[in-house]
Amino acid sequence: MNEFPPCPDLLPLLHPDETLDTLGYGKLQIIQPRQGFRVTIDPVLLASFTRIKAGERWIDLGCGSGVLPLLLASREAGIQMTGIEIDPASADQACRNILLNNLEKQIDIIPGDLRDLRKSHAAQSLDGVITNPPYRRPESGRISIGEQRSTARHELHGSLDDFLDASHYLLKNGGRFYAIYLAERIPELLIKMSAKMIEPKRLRCIHPRRENAANLVLIEGRRNGRPGLTIEPPLFLYEGEGYSEEVRMLAGDFVEKRD
Repeated sequence: MNEFPPCPDLLPLLHPDETLDTLGYGKLQIIQPRQGFRVTIDPVLLASFTRIKAGERWIDLGCGSGVLPLLLASREAGIQMTGIEIDPASADQACRNILLNNLEKQIDIIPGDLRDLRKSHAAQSLDGVITNPPYRRPESGRISIGEQRSTARHELHGSLDDFLDASHYLLKNGGRFYAIYLAERIPELLIKMSAKMIEPKRLRCIHPRRENAANLVLIEGRRNGRPGLTIEPPLFLYEGEGYSEEVRMLAGDFVEKRD
């Protein structure tokens, strides 16, 4: 992901404390905070793991600045995406990112709480749910400074159960669920998915390097799906001084920048 100076006609969309970056082999432009919580490679890998079809309707639970809807909508022009985001600053960035990439006909953003989706969406109305939920419980680890960062990393405004409750409510029979999550919480994730009638179907572990244990997992589930879980080959993030060849192929020009 490369930062570049904004063109004059983009300046109204860009705030002084934000940067304009490229994503998806330069196809997308992303507004994000100059400091604080910025886009990681996690949603990029999740988008590459996700299978979508033209004519489908999807939602991203906790969409942040809109990266997952942008990646999926730019990949398949025939889908309709909704993103819901509780943090006002992130929801505002998501709206501007959609306008910036001319995807407002495909993507809608709802500023609000995913626990209230029953007020705006009918049951079993969507083909797919995708989410990069907060990984850690509120009492786990150091709470991040700053609303965007803490909301993204810790379950302050929605637990794993809340994300799965919303997914169960929204998905049609046979609808698909995709998430990226902590590897250490795989047992909890699989048990709770099954309890919500979302049958785990595909799982791929992500390892920092070949010699490291997995720290993340990509998961696909189906509402009322038949039993049977495929464990896919592991994905290794780094080789040598940079990303592995497979990650470079999946992520394109993305470069994760940490503050």
